Amino acid sequence: MQSNGAGQGQESSELPCLNSAQNGESSSSAGGTHSNGLLSNADNGNGVGTSNGSSVGPCSGTSATSTASGSEVGSLKKKKRLSQTEEDVIRLIGQHLHGLGLNQTVDLLMQESGCRLEHPSASKFRNHVMEGEWDKAENDLNELRALMHSPNAIVRMKFLLLQQKYLEYLEDGKVLEALQVLRGELTPLKYNTDRIHVLSGYLMCSHADDLRAKAEWEGKGTASRSRLLDKLQTYLPPSVMLPPRRLHTLLRQAVELQRDRCLYHNTKLDNNLDSVSLLLDHVCSRKQFPCYTQQILTEHCNEVWFCKFSNDGTKLATGSKDTTVIIWQVDPESHQLKLLRTLEGHAYGVSYLAWSPDDTYLIACGPDDCSELWLWNVQTGELRTKMSQSHEDSLTSVAWNPDGKRFVTGGQRGQFYQCDLDGNLLDSWEGVRVQCLWCLSDGKTVLASDTHQRIRGYNFEDLTDRNIVQEDHPIMSFTVSKNGRLALLNVATQGVHLWDLQDRVLVRKYQGVTQGFYTIHSCFGGHNEDFIASGSEDHKVYIWHRRGELPIAELTGHTRTVNCVSWNPAIPGLMASASDDGTVRIWGPAPFLDSQEADGLNVSVDMPALCKYLRKSTSTLSLGPAASSRCLQMDGAY
Repeated sequence: MQSNGAGQGQESSELPCLNSAQNGESSSSAGGTHSNGLLSNADNGNGVGTSNGSSVGPCSGTSATSTASGSEVGSLKKKKRLSQTEEDVIRLIGQHLHGLGLNQTVDLLMQESGCRLEHPSASKFRNHVMEGEWDKAENDLNELRALMHSPNAIVRMKFLLLQQKYLEYLEDGKVLEALQVLRGELTPLKYNTDRIHVLSGYLMCSHADDLRAKAEWEGKGTASRSRLLDKLQTYLPPSVMLPPRRLHTLLRQAVELQRDRCLYHNTKLDNNLDSVSLLLDHVCSRKQFPCYTQQILTEHCNEVWFCKFSNDGTKLATGSKDTTVIIWQVDPESHQLKLLRTLEGHAYGVSYLAWSPDDTYLIACGPDDCSELWLWNVQTGELRTKMSQSHEDSLTSVAWNPDGKRFVTGGQRGQFYQCDLDGNLLDSWEGVRVQCLWCLSDGKTVLASDTHQRIRGYNFEDLTDRNIVQEDHPIMSFTVSKNGRLALLNVATQGVHLWDLQDRVLVRKYQGVTQGFYTIHSCFGGHNEDFIASGSEDHKVYIWHRRGELPIAELTGHTRTVNCVSWNPAIPGLMASASDDGTVRIWGPAPFLDSQEADGLNVSVDMPALCKYLRKSTSTLSLGPAASSRCLQMDGAY
């Protein structure tokens, strides 16, 4: 592209700017074109912005309507030339202002900068489309043809124009005219025959509302024509006509990128720019992340082997070596947990739990020497099924089918069953030593890690199996993301690995965690499952951003191995961890944030309420000596 220098007297596909030789004066001619390239209201649609219909280069040596004198040209050479980036920014600002209706401001900006918002032919085309002057808009395509990179795009643009023309005729009740467009103009294009068949069916619509409903169309008017123009603009180079709302798109992308790179961003992405400040970079404080102990649940009297939030996030189930399962209720406002009910009788202890898809049932499995599986009704606390196929079985893992009517279970002694809710055996796979199970959303495929350091996919309908993941060390446990694409593995002596199940490749190895031959369960968590958390044999909970190998948080507090971590699926700032120290810790944001650490929120602390909270939470909140002393001082003051 020749951004500066003399024009060649012919049309170019790179024409965003006028020559600064105009020195701030409008380049309007008999055609009535604004200096920014958009047609004025007085334009009859026939002007092109030049006296002879041809365009000049963006920074040519002659004006579109007049020739600069020699002295003027000499003075212009001293004027600073705009770079391509500067020209682009001016055009983006001009387009945004034009969208706000500040057309006089746009004219002044373009005149003073010497730039043009869009090509005059594109301006004519825009106006003719918005006015519904379809014949003129079709003629404009011939002028735009030379400016387009792909000549075939003209046919597509013509098809879109004629489709709008056809629908507007139908809405106005002009059936014969619509039929003529369909037969005489759309069909001869020999483009998108299937769509033409669909359009022909609209001739049977009895009234305008029926047409709009069947065609999923806004109807004749500004809305549908604006949408049409957005589609048409995609075929034009940006030097001729900017993509719609380009500045808004760039700003939204910038905000999304900042959020994407924020290590602690854990809230839903809002694409509405009105919800953020464009004057500051996006930063989330670590104090808003679930790094702080909110509660310590001490009701279990032995090692806690497993914990899992329900699918709706309202409950937490914990299983322990003390032979009990405890169901905890999550308060929707305070996010505090209270004991709902205790399920007893698991003679071997509870090492694995699985909620049914609708959270009605909970299945509990035991350790290696347990041949029983317990299916509880969580709502009533009643045992629905106690299943045991053989005393030689080892039922240590379970997974629900998405239909909620079946489940699969297995263990390391070669058992692999599919059963119904009453424990009846539906199918079995012989000789598969199962370590961990997961049912995919297709309702057919079951993933199973086995003693051969691999994960295989088993199809119980056509009885086929295939290898998906192969590791060099034993896979102690694994879990799968909600979309079924990623698998998170805890690998003996290696730590936490992330695999892409579709491409069957190892994506990332996360560092920091201590993983021997104990079974430790990790999890996805946070909004959009952007984070990964895992227990560890060094008594810590590790959290990583999914895209980074180094931990962004190491949570301390447990005094023995952390066996399992569960992230609340409905409350992104709530997480639970279960440990051999006999406790379950509930992690959340810092209880109180000052105004500078609340990410722009004005947070004021009610001191009496704070003291009341501290008095109420002394049995569940872990406080150091200094903090306890300070709390007593505050309590005395209030």
